[in-house]
Amino acid sequence: MTAAATDTAARRQVQGIVLLAHGSRDPRWREPIEAVAAQTTARVPDALVTCAYLELAAPDLSMATAALINAGATAIRVVPLFLGMGKHAREDLPRQVEALRQAWPQTVFTLARIVGEEPELIGLLAQVATRDDAESTTQS
Repeated sequence: MTAAATDTAARRQVQGIVLLAHGSRDPRWREPIEAVAAQTTARVPDALVTCAYLELAAPDLSMATAALINAGATAIRVVPLFLGMGKHAREDLPRQVEALRQAWPQTVFTLARIVGEEPELIGLLAQVATRDDAESTTQS
């Protein structure tokens, strides 16, 4: 492949982002996850953004990935929306991403750190936790 062809192929790369959360049967549980997806799309309008769930909700990671690839994604970043490094994030998720790499070898997959390990989120959670009652949106 020539340098020009490589440059053209790189420019045609379409980024897909999967926001992966645990899942729940309660449809209201999905609202904040979908709000993150909407803000992600607003920040990166050229990216294809979708939500996926490990269990109790659809789509799962494989279904969400297939939809992104069918929509033209050539690179997919999986962002685990977990606060702590539990078994799902430590063991299950890396296996699932490796299975995706095997299923779609032409697609570049990256697995982000869990969001709970990001310093910005830790700081934001501390900020929310230390709000006074006047700033709170719900009261008991």
